[in-house]
Amino acid sequence: MDKLAHLTPMKILCFGVAREIAGGSHLFLDDVAGGTVASLRERLLRDYPAFGELVSFAVARNEEYAEDTDIVEAGDEVVIIPPVAGG
Repeated sequence: MDKLAHLTPMKILCFGVAREIAGGSHLFLDDVAGGTVASLRERLLRDYPAFGELVSFAVARNEEYAEDTDIVEAGDEVVIIPPVAGG
């Protein structure tokens, strides 16, 4: 693996209200690869405080819901999925 991969900004896709918080359909964060999903959540809350106003939000990695202990790797497809209301 490239030793500098963690420095490459990672594109994170946003759906629903996450799009509004991010200001678009995606956002870029650097220094994310190699860290856990939990550290990604902390970073999102620090850089985009409005995520803290959500009841919860899920993170998917490579089309599967991710656990907080999962490692985010360079090249992963990462998606923020906010809570969905409906009946």
